[in-house]
Amino acid sequence: MSWTGVADVAGTACLFAGALLCLAAAIGLLRFRDLLSRMHAATKPQVLGVLLVVLGLGLRLRSPLDIGMLLLVALFQLLTVPVSGHMVSRAAFRTGLVDEVEGVAALRHQDDSD
Repeated sequence: MSWTGVADVAGTACLFAGALLCLAAAIGLLRFRDLLSRMHAATKPQVLGVLLVVLGLGLRLRSPLDIGMLLLVALFQLLTVPVSGHMVSRAAFRTGLVDEVEGVAALRHQDDSD
């Protein structure tokens, strides 16, 4: 098997895994109840899924121009998605849509009892 055959198989595997992660993120957005859980589903698996899709496309296309464009897409995903998730959570907390996280509240109550 040549290098191009191995790259095609690896690219297909990355595309499939990335599509599954993006599907899992979409299902999480629909099924999770609270904002913070939905936000987690929208950021973590979605970014990894997009990066795997980009990697799979890069392995399949192999053109320097295409790979450069895919690197820009991956870079913008890595820069914008965590910031947007943080801003959504911050706005929700400041408007009172989200109370204290249970773990943080439990730690505060434990410190008060000491």
